Amino acid sequence: MIDENVMAKVEALAGLRLSPEERERLRADLERILAYFQKLQEVPTEGVPPFSPLPEVRNVLRPDEPGPSLSQEEALQNAPEKEDGFFSVPPLFSR
Repeated sequence: MIDENVMAKVEALAGLRLSPEERERLRADLERILAYFQKLQEVPTEGVPPFSPLPEVRNVLRPDEPGPSLSQEEALQNAPEKEDGFFSVPPLFSR
């Protein structure tokens, strides 16, 4: 189900360097997870209403009020890499 190309992509996206044994364990775990989701899709749900929380129960949210924050210098003081006053991070996607 999950071939070497997919595993290589997962490993690269997650920033991992796995040994062959670790890669095989991860592949087996991912296949078990996907099989579980396939099994869930077989559950008959016709006539089952969508979940709705208890009646009259609502989320209580605090007001969104601005508060004190860090200066730009304070926010960047522990950054491993900075560029022009911003955090510098490696690209996430390559072409």
